[in-house]
Amino acid sequence: MWFWLSIIALLCWSGSDLFSKIGCRDARDKYSHLKMVIAVGVVMGLHALYEILTGTEISWSVIWTYLPVSLLYIGSMTLGYIGLRYIELSISSPICNSSGAIVAVLCLLTGTLDDSITGGMRWAVIGAVALVCAGVIGLGVVESREDDALRAARQEASNYKYAKSWLALCLPVAYCLLDAAGTFADSLVLETLNEDSANVAYELTFLLAAVVSFLYVVIIKKDKLVPKMEAPKYVGAIFETAGQFAYIYAIADSAHVALSAPIISAYCVASVVWSRIFLKEKLSAKHYIMIALVVVGIVMLGVFDI
Repeated sequence: MWFWLSIIALLCWSGSDLFSKIGCRDARDKYSHLKMVIAVGVVMGLHALYEILTGTEISWSVIWTYLPVSLLYIGSMTLGYIGLRYIELSISSPICNSSGAIVAVLCLLTGTLDDSITGGMRWAVIGAVALVCAGVIGLGVVESREDDALRAARQEASNYKYAKSWLALCLPVAYCLLDAAGTFADSLVLETLNEDSANVAYELTFLLAAVVSFLYVVIIKKDKLVPKMEAPKYVGAIFETAGQFAYIYAIADSAHVALSAPIISAYCVASVVWSRIFLKEKLSAKHYIMIALVVVGIVMLGVFDI
């Protein structure tokens, strides 16, 4: 069962990437990222209600304890949604998914790396981190040095043009850093909290973020929510929540976590494939080489469940 749950998590999270990109890529809609937060918050709120009704315990104490972690995750996802306006999904997804490498660095620096990872395995983790960092830095170099005419030519089929911009790279990198901080904090906070309760606390906080975003976008700024434009966002939100559900149960099988973790962590590969098929994104060979380095490093970290 763990295998199919892992595949479901991989497909759902890559599907979330694809539909979030479709929902947020229109640069003319300056509130698309907040509308995406509304969609995810609504879906997560409904799932939290289901969890509460089926017996998951929740209290204000749990919500407040988990609040810093929730805010880091929500902040990172919001920045990621903004970044989808300015850069190809093929580039942003591998960068965003590199947060595991940052977590590994934090674990190494603080001495909290799993005691079972010793000797050669520890050096393998360091090597994986180096691959991810090299790939991300390489993507930045390739992006900054690419000729404008070549960029325009390869983007012709997608109908969406992305100008050379450091902001385009800084946003997914910021997502990566905040998500890594959230994951690291998560590992510490969950020592004192029930995982199901913590997840519900996160979903309820996301629901609150959705309410605040709705009040700002619709009530204060008087921007409209057009069903046709919002539909991809809600599909992405459903995929995001379903992927999280499958992920929890896939890694719960501790006997196979060394196999399920790398399968799930490679979901950015599927995101690149979907972006090529459905969004008609086309990158240069140098882009794909750098992405390959990132993906190999991510999978290696997944093997050690970082």
